[in-house]
This record gives sequence, structure tokens and C-alpha cells, in this order.
Amino acid sequence: MRTRSLAVALGLLVLLAGCLGPLQTASTTTDTTETTDGTTISATGTGSVTADADLAVVSVAVVATADSADAARGQIATDSQRMRTALRDAGVPDDAVSTASFSVFPDYRNGDDPAERGFRAVHSFRIETDPARAGEIVDVVVANGASEVQGVVFTLTDETRASLRSQAIERAVTAARADADAMAGSVDRSITGVETMSTTGGFAPVERLAAESAADGARTTFKPGPVSVSVTVDVTYRAA
Repeated sequence: MRTRSLAVALGLLVLLAGCLGPLQTASTTTDTTETTDGTTISATGTGSVTADADLAVVSVAVVATADSADAARGQIATDSQRMRTALRDAGVPDDAVSTASFSVFPDYRNGDDPAERGFRAVHSFRIETDPARAGEIVDVVVANGASEVQGVVFTLTDETRASLRSQAIERAVTAARADADAMAGSVDRSITGVETMSTTGGFAPVERLAAESAADGARTTFKPGPVSVSVTVDVTYRAA
């Protein structure tokens, strides 16, 4: 029996829309081939699963300008420490806060004259929290040293992502098999096995800039939508 190579595209796209719901499939068949060893049927299936985001990533930056690089560095060190202390007091563990980037550079906004230029220091942080606390965390850091809220991403933990991926693959394979059975039946054949099957791909959360800024005296709030994981599989079946 001749073995055919099969390229399989496994696309995991995270979108902020939908909710955990019924099977969503969109499948297309590719070909039915007669060979000296029998018949092979190729089919493509897509499965989709959605669930509420269970992880929020808040990206913030502490920024300072000063006449010297050391003074700018010292200022963001002080402000960063104040922010970290406030996060601990709010119940955010240290391992949920990490440095995303750090830089100190000439501040060219004041022109090219080195005497007037000054220096700008930026320390960016990545803060992981429960989606329900994202607005609260924004308020805490802005009130305690953070100069910029660069964005908020609502996504999935590794455990949830792995579980949804498995479910999406099962649904995609079911969709592909349904098409293969239909094609085989149309030529008085039936599926007898799988010729080739494989998966590749990754996971790409969608960035979402922080919106819904709080009015004076009000709290910042967000309305995160659920996250959708979609998987596409290509399968070649044997038929007789």
C-alpha cells in the first residue's frame, strides 16, 4: 500500500469572542484517489472550542526623566519598589510580576543640545492576575508609581489551553471523518483506516489595549470576552 505524505496545519487562534458552546466545524474534502493498492481519501476538518479567559496579563511601565542617567535610573527604582510593595499589599505574589524590559537613554524630545537633553528611564513590567482583578490591578499600579498602562491581554493558562486544544482536535478529526465517510459512500466504498495523520502549530493570544479608563474617583473596569481555540487537521484515510 502506498503511503502519501500529508502536511497538517494546526492553527490555534485566540480571539476575544464567543462562549463555551456547541461544536463549530467547517470542513472541506480534498480528493479521492484510486491506486493499485486501493483507494485513499483526503479530508480537512476544523474544530473550535471556546471558554472564558482565566488569565489576564497587565503590561505597565514606570517612566522617569532627569538631568542625568543615574538620576533617572534612581527615580524609576524608587517608583518601581513602591509599585511592587503596593501589589504585594493587594495580594499579588512576587512570581506574578516580572520585568519585560528596562532602558535608560538620552531624552531627545528637548532637542539635540546635550545640556538640555536630559535622560529618560523606562522599566516595563508584566503582571499576571485573574481576569476579574485586571481593572483593580491597573488602579493599584497607576496610584503607586506606574506611568503607563501599555495594554491588557485576556488569555488562557497553559492547563486550560492544553485542555481546549485537545477538545478542538477531537472535533476537527470528527469533522474530517464525517466528510471522508460521505465521500467513500458516494463511490460505494467504506473507510478502513488512516493512511497519514499529524499535527503542527502554536498558540497566539490577541493583544488588547487597555480601554475603559476610569472616571475621576471611579474604578477601572474591563469586559473580557471568552477565548476561542480553533484547530484544523488534514487526514488521509484508506478505503475499500
